[in-house]
Amino acid sequence: MSKVLDLKIEGMTCGHCEMSVTKELAKLAGAKDIKVTAADGSAHVSVDESVTTDAIAAAIDEAGYKLISN
Repeated sequence: MSKVLDLKIEGMTCGHCEMSVTKELAKLAGAKDIKVTAADGSAHVSVDESVTTDAIAAAIDEAGYKLISN
């Protein structure tokens, strides 16, 4: 069963930021339908139960940004 997460991400300012976060989130097995928007610092991602908040935060960190809330 999957659920949609509405994430707030700190530090994104442009399309390159969006691509970086999207790329890292896409590496998570169980994550799909990823939409990242730098203008409001948000991401919407559909995940299955295998994807943890820690994994999402680590992926965003790897892209160079910080997960504020989910």
